[in-house]
Amino acid sequence: MAQVNQGVRETVYPQAAQPLYRTLSQIAISAVTPIAAVLVALACGAALLWLNGFNGSDIVTVMIFGSFQDMRSVGEILLKATPLILIGAGLCVAFRCSIWNIGAEGQLYVGAIAATLVGTNFDGLSVWVHAPLVMLAGALAGAAWAGIAGYLKVRFQASEIVTTIMLNYIALILTSYLVTGPMRDASAAYPQSARLIREAWTPRIVSDMRLHIGILVAIVLAVALYIFLQRSSRGFALRVVGLNPHAARYAGMQVARNVMIAMCISGAMAGLAGAFEVAGVTHRLYQNISPGYGFEGIAVALLAGNNPLAAIVSGGLFATLRSGSEVLQITSQVPQVLVLVIQGIVILSVVAFAKLRDILRIVA
Repeated sequence: MAQVNQGVRETVYPQAAQPLYRTLSQIAISAVTPIAAVLVALACGAALLWLNGFNGSDIVTVMIFGSFQDMRSVGEILLKATPLILIGAGLCVAFRCSIWNIGAEGQLYVGAIAATLVGTNFDGLSVWVHAPLVMLAGALAGAAWAGIAGYLKVRFQASEIVTTIMLNYIALILTSYLVTGPMRDASAAYPQSARLIREAWTPRIVSDMRLHIGILVAIVLAVALYIFLQRSSRGFALRVVGLNPHAARYAGMQVARNVMIAMCISGAMAGLAGAFEVAGVTHRLYQNISPGYGFEGIAVALLAGNNPLAAIVSGGLFATLRSGSEVLQITSQVPQVLVLVIQGIVILSVVAFAKLRDILRIVA
């Protein structure tokens, strides 16, 4: 089949135009498949609403356009996009190295724990010192948590899929234990930690909105990771290890080190997302501080084609869908279960079209 396609291309396009044709084909495939994935998911969601007695067009008029009612609504979308961009961009690095880090949710929780420990202590520091320390603590904790799975991978060849999933459960149980025990605020009626010191809070962009500078940090880091992957020797080594670890080892590259680097980078980004949730949104640690950002970040990375730069757009899209789901529940009285099904359809569509994109790239 590949030989037939090659023959057709050579017949239609001159030999000199082959590189240009291939480049344009790859660009078209990369651009069209994510759009198609979203459109198919929205069409399926509209059909699902119609079958359950709701207006199918609400999935566009309410769920999408209703999310952009005013600047405050836009700010909420960007607030939700912050952890999704951070986690998605970090996972792009791991996935490019063929490391399937499914533990971003747990790494987010561990980052939130570390950020809370630093944010509730060290009183007297200025905001320019305390807030960055909180972010650093979250990133380091996330990297260390992911490093456990990375070490088990390179030392014992343990599946990172299994270990990261198990570490998710450990992180969630640990968080539950801490907010109901050692870190619980004695004056609170519900399980939660003490409030972070004011100087540890992430500064807001606009005083009367919840949007904080985390969105700017997320975008800068996503761009930095793209440059790291595409323009640095270490990033090149990560990509080679992901494509063929045996060839990378034969070329003198240290496969184990690159696996650990990829895992720790993705963990640090997830831990930083957890720190921003604590220091920028809730200002306390709760049992369920994440609504599933760690798992949704996987879909963000897949929709982005494992490109950290594209993760900015895909993270914004998933944030819009998440915010729109809340509007859909309130405005159209759609049950939460049905909204969750629609979100699941979006994720399945993204995964399916990501696989289709890979097949089309091979054929092209």
